[in-house]
This record gives sequence, C-alpha cells and structure tokens, in this order.
Amino acid sequence: MTARPRHLLDFEGWTPERLTALLDNADTMNQVLERPVKKVPALQGLTVCTAFFENSTRTRISFELAARRMSADVVSFATGNSSVSKGESLRDTIEVLTAYKVDAYIVRHAAAGAAHLVARYSGKPVINAGDGRRAHPTQALLDAYTVRQEYGSLEGKTVAIIGDIRHSRVARSNAELLPKLGAKVVLCGPATLLPADLAALPGVTLTTNPREAVRGAHAVMALRLQSERMSGGYLGSLQEYADVYQVNERLLAEAEAGAIVLHPGPMNRDLEISADTADSPRSRVLKQVENGQAVRMSVLYHLLVGRE
Repeated sequence: MTARPRHLLDFEGWTPERLTALLDNADTMNQVLERPVKKVPALQGLTVCTAFFENSTRTRISFELAARRMSADVVSFATGNSSVSKGESLRDTIEVLTAYKVDAYIVRHAAAGAAHLVARYSGKPVINAGDGRRAHPTQALLDAYTVRQEYGSLEGKTVAIIGDIRHSRVARSNAELLPKLGAKVVLCGPATLLPADLAALPGVTLTTNPREAVRGAHAVMALRLQSERMSGGYLGSLQEYADVYQVNERLLAEAEAGAIVLHPGPMNRDLEISADTADSPRSRVLKQVENGQAVRMSVLYHLLVGRE
C-alpha cells in the first residue's frame, strides 16, 4: 500500500486501496459504538481542534464525538466569540492555536482552499470539514460507506445525485470519491446548477433529466438548494424546481428495485425531497448521520495513530 496521506483535504493522493482500508476500519469503529462503553484509548494524550469558521450541526457534533470516543482532548473553536470577529487573519488564528500544542485540525470554512492554508501554517494533520463549494470529503466517505453497507461493495453500482450541483461541495467530493471505489455517478439538476466541467471527471456523467439520471440507479441522493450561495437568476421558482427535480416515489419508480435514498442534510422537506420519501423504508438519511461517527473515527485513526 502507498504511503499514508498526512491530510484529508480532498481525495488527491488517496488510492482506492487506502480508501478501502479506511472504510474497512470504519466497520471496526462501528463495533466500538455498539459497546456499552463507547470509548477506546487510541488518541489518548492528543488534542484535536474543531476550527469551524462556518456554521454546522451534524458535522461538528459528529467530529467532536468521534474524537472523544477515541479519548482525544477536544478544543472547539468558533468565530463568534474569538479574535476573528476583531479582524484576526486565518493564519494568525491557526498559529496561535498551534502554539497551544494542538495535534490535529478539523476545519470548516466558507472560503475554498482554507483547509489547505491551515495545513500549511500549522504543520499538523488537517481534515477538511467543508471549504466553500469545493470539497467535503468526510461526507462523501460516509455516503460511500452507507451505500457499501447496503450492497457489500460499490463496484458496479450507480449513484444519482440530484439538485444544486453547482454549489454543493458534497456533490463534488462524491464525484471524486465514488468512481475511485468502482461506482458510476450521475449528476443531475437544472442547466444553471450543473457545471459542465464536472463531466471531465472519470466515471461521472451529467444530465438535466431526472428520470434519465435515476434510471438503473442503486442509490439516489437529493441535495438542498443552497440559496445562501446564490445571487439570483438560477431558478424560475421553487415550485417549478420541485415539480421537476424533487426526489419522490414517482421518480424513484425509474430506479433499481430497492434503490436507497440519501440526503446529506439539512433537508427541505417537500422541496428537494418529499416528506414521504424522506421517511420511507428506503431512506438511509439517519443511517448516514449514524455512520458519520464511525467514518470520522476511522479518518482520525488513519491520520494520527502510528505517526511520529
């Protein structure tokens, strides 16, 4: 196996073998989470900083629980009550935290590339918890893990991702990751929300037709419309969007029998996904949330255990 990557900023440099090993280890972490005492000493003595310059609920809680389940000390950093609100730069903030002997960073930031800068300034392992619209690698890993749980493998499977592709770091990370693990990815949305450059990725196809996108799919992921990242002009109306692109039982009739439904959250029920579908037996939305802990424990273990 190739040398272990120092960071998880995106999937550049991560081989299929290394990614498979990480997902295999998540199985072990899931076993830990089934125990009465959900804790192991793997990261005892290490300090992990969750540096969230952008709001989050699921990702932040999942990472902090993952680190604590492995006995790490966790320092939580938020901009609202920090010197960032006084104008301190990202570089100065990270250099201050590193002076406190932080051993690893989990970074979420509205600016693309911010996690790369933290890696440069800190010299410590960095996990990208979402940077702008560019990448969200641990979300893609838990999505892949959830599909793998269902089918045993991603080889030969098709995952359709429908919605606001343009502004979704989740869609981009899945488009990078899933083909490395043998899956095909179909990205679908209105033409205004479907960047043509993603068609250049191996194993990825684009379409504006949702029926075509889900035909033969083993998993269908709905994405939230990220209105906070839109300046206008992308959609005619929300109702028009829902009429065509909503993931619902009618659309899923075109997918493989038994196809599962995913959503990275938060959901806008009855907009990008119908409430009935979100709560249906085929939904794995809460399973994704549950799997987030085990996958993120595996990522922390992979990057921190056994290093000098």
